Amino acid sequence: MPKLVLFSGPAGTGKTTISKKLLEYIPAIYLDKDTVGGRASEKILDMSGMDINDRDSGFYKQHCRDLEYDSTMDVALENLEVGSNVFLIGPFTKELANKKWIDETLNRAGLSQKDIDVKVVMVTLSNQEAQKERIIVRNTERDNWKLNNWSEFVSGLKEIEINWNIPDENILRFDNSGELTETKIKNIVEFINKNNN
Repeated sequence: MPKLVLFSGPAGTGKTTISKKLLEYIPAIYLDKDTVGGRASEKILDMSGMDINDRDSGFYKQHCRDLEYDSTMDVALENLEVGSNVFLIGPFTKELANKKWIDETLNRAGLSQKDIDVKVVMVTLSNQEAQKERIIVRNTERDNWKLNNWSEFVSGLKEIEINWNIPDENILRFDNSGELTETKIKNIVEFINKNNN
């Protein structure tokens, strides 16, 4: 059964680092929401006279945000249809809060949770200073607003709701504080490989 594994969590918690490390153990198509939809968003923003690195304005959220997520899921569904595991990387905040979203999305491709093993790895980081440092180190222009408005950014962070109709055993909340050891990675691998359906 193909696996759809969503790595969610706020910026700077380590979703990318963890998910790429897991590819050493689990073969999967790797789809980062920013990579799949980023260029289209940049074009829309540029044509509208906006900052191409904007990911926080009302304009971006109205005209670009859903396009990025929908495009990413279209690619994911095609790969799930042919039997490939898929790793999805992105916050998916609105989608996770919508109880019907995962089933309706799979249904678009004629699939259901009987065909696809759906897992969520919620990556968190309890130390906000470590989170800020990781965002600084990755050095992307899209993070400028977050860094320049750090207090506002962190005050807006809240626990992401997971309302999907999936077993509790298919949700892993992983605190990525401290060193990302081989033991921690192998525990996540075990979680992903376990069939709870």
